[in-house]
Formats: sequence, structure tokens, C-alpha cells
Amino acid sequence: MKQSSGPLAGIKILDMTSVIMGPYATQLLASMGAEVTKIETPDGDNMRHVGPMQNSGMGHIFLHANQGKRSIVLDLKRPEAQEALLRLAEQADVLITNVRPQALARLNLDYDSVKARNPKIIHVSCCGFGQDGPYAAKAAYDDLIQGATGLPWLMQRYGAKDPCYAPITLADRVTGLHAVYAVTGALFARERSGEGQAVVVPMFEVMAQFVLGDHMAGLSFDPPAGDAGYARLLTSHRRPYKTKDGYLCVLIYNDKHWRNFFAAIGDADRFMTDPRFSTHGNRAANIDAVYAEVGRIMLERTVSEWETLLDAADIPNMPMNSPQDLLDDIHLQAVGLVRNTEHPTEGKLHTIGNPTSWSNTPLDAEAAPAPRLGQHSVEVLLEAGYSAAEIEGLIADGVTAGSSPA
Repeated sequence: MKQSSGPLAGIKILDMTSVIMGPYATQLLASMGAEVTKIETPDGDNMRHVGPMQNSGMGHIFLHANQGKRSIVLDLKRPEAQEALLRLAEQADVLITNVRPQALARLNLDYDSVKARNPKIIHVSCCGFGQDGPYAAKAAYDDLIQGATGLPWLMQRYGAKDPCYAPITLADRVTGLHAVYAVTGALFARERSGEGQAVVVPMFEVMAQFVLGDHMAGLSFDPPAGDAGYARLLTSHRRPYKTKDGYLCVLIYNDKHWRNFFAAIGDADRFMTDPRFSTHGNRAANIDAVYAEVGRIMLERTVSEWETLLDAADIPNMPMNSPQDLLDDIHLQAVGLVRNTEHPTEGKLHTIGNPTSWSNTPLDAEAAPAPRLGQHSVEVLLEAGYSAAEIEGLIADGVTAGSSPA
């Protein structure tokens, strides 16, 4: 692999994750320059098989979540594959998994087993639940964790006819971000102490923290000072505002915004004469009526007219975009978040870059394309010290998969 200039250049990560949570985390780490080797079953990551796709095994979500990685196939049900992974771990800085800890122990790939081969390893377990509670061995998926942490309840409170999930893999991606700082924080601690460690990143606790941070509300106090739920987020009037010819996202938030808004629409005295609008506390107490009134007013102009008026009044607003609109967005094009690339087997692609920028350790402008299943098996095993003959034997026995070494 080419040498990276990113902040994690030289860090070797074994990525024993699949689906979205773990791959999203390791893709971000790869974009920061880490050398990420993806460990896959003979069938490959499940997301390889979710379309649309141009070729079998290269689904769209997989392509985005696995840029910048190498792929090696190991059938970890086989002792020979477990040994191969432990040999790889001897040279690695990080092993990150989203295999349930109980199953990981059966594979002899738990922290103690890996630490015995590499005492400095950072062993990060992304799992459903913390291992000290009664849910420790339960399976977890994004939908289940959304439900268990109250998101469908909140959606119904917000106005949905029935409880429903957020239409994004929110729990997976939020937990993935926690995994990124778990890796980088543990690496920093190792720089100071010289010691590796085990870190557990549990989806349930991550999302419980995420939800309760907004919606603990009156339950923050003992005894309770009210019910759960942040009223401003839950009012059904908190949505893009309908205009004469479309929709516009507007947030009139502080006193300055409200004064400017009423002045812009020719009703400057209303900020002081209507007590519902005159203070932040009053607006919060009357949030349904406040947002409903703005909704009524927004119907009086077109999107373009409102954008001109609100921009002049320094009132925050943004268009209501679709995914296609994001691809065409002039700002995202200018900063290079979405790029046009050429995949060696999948053809022309829109790929998503890292949203951060670094002054001293810039990220690579172009990530290596997401790998075919087992594309780098031979390369990685050779680096681990296996001979060509040994690798041919592993391929013949179905322990790994790839083209036989020359």
C-alpha cells in the first residue's frame, strides 16, 4: 500500500467487522491514514450483497464503507485461520471486531488470547451491550437498538401515526463514531504508557447516552420535575416550512433572530407585544404555537423570496435537500466531499471523502477503492511470514481464498 500522509500513518488495524457499525468506523480510520486489513468470511461481509450494484459482491453501501482497505478471507471456524489471524495480530496495533464477545472467546480471539501474542495490542470490541449487565450475550442490530433506546417512542411523540425507526442506520453510525475515538484514544494512551488495552464500545449504552442527553428533561431531577422529552424537538410543527412553491428549513432561535424576523416581515413591534415570542423561556413554553405561527407566515412567500429576506436579516436557513441535491450542492463540490472516481471493476462512482481537514497531516486526496473479496489474501499472508507453499495449502484447504502466489 502507498505511504499515507494522514495523522494515523503507520498504524496497522485488523478490521474484523461487518455490516455498517464497524466498517464505518474503520473506513474513517483508513481515511486518516491507518493501514486497515479487513478480515472476511468466505461469503464476505453481508453488505457486499445488498444492492444496487454493478457486479456481485460489491453493493453500494459496502463500496462506501470499505474504501482504503485491504481484504483477506479467513474461515475463522478453522483453527488454521485463527492462527493466521493471531500471526497478523503480532504485527498490528489494533484489532477491532463486532463479533459478540462470547463468540470471540470461542474463536480464541478475545483480548487475553490476542494479548498473549502481542501485549501492546489495542483490542476494541464493538458489541450490542456492556458485558457487565444482563443483556451481555444478546444480539443487537440498528433497528433493535433504536427501539430499545426510545427512538420509535420519540417519533410517535413527534407526530408519526405509529412508532417508527429513523430511516438511517443511526445507531450503527453513532456507535461507529464512538469506536473511532476509542481507537485513537487508546493509541494515545499507549504512546504514554507503552501498554495496550481492551476497550468495549456497546451500542445500547452509546445510544442511551445519545437519546437521554436531549430527552432526560424533567427526569433529570429526583424527584422528577416533569416528564421526559425536549419539547422543542418533539413539537410536530418542527419541520421544514411549506412556502408558496416548496419547502425551506428555517431556525429562528435567539432574541436577535426573532427581532430581525418580525422586522423583516413588517411587524417589528410583535416581538415585544406578543409575550409568546418575547423571551427564550416564553418561546419554549409555547413552542407549538410559536412554530405553528411561523408556519402560517411562511406560506405568504416563495422559497426564493424567503431566502433573500432571511439572508438579509441574518436568520439561519437552508434548502430542504434530497440525496441527489447533495451530489449537486455547490458547497460540497467546492470542499470535495463527494468525488468522481473510477473503480477498477465497478466503473465510475461517486465516492464520499472524509469531512475533516488537517493542516499538518493532510488526508490522502484519493482513497484506494473498496476491495474485491479476498483481493489481498495472498499479499497479507506473505507479509505475515507465510511461505508461498503454505498459502497455496491454505487456499486448497478452504482456510483462505485468493489467487495462488506466483
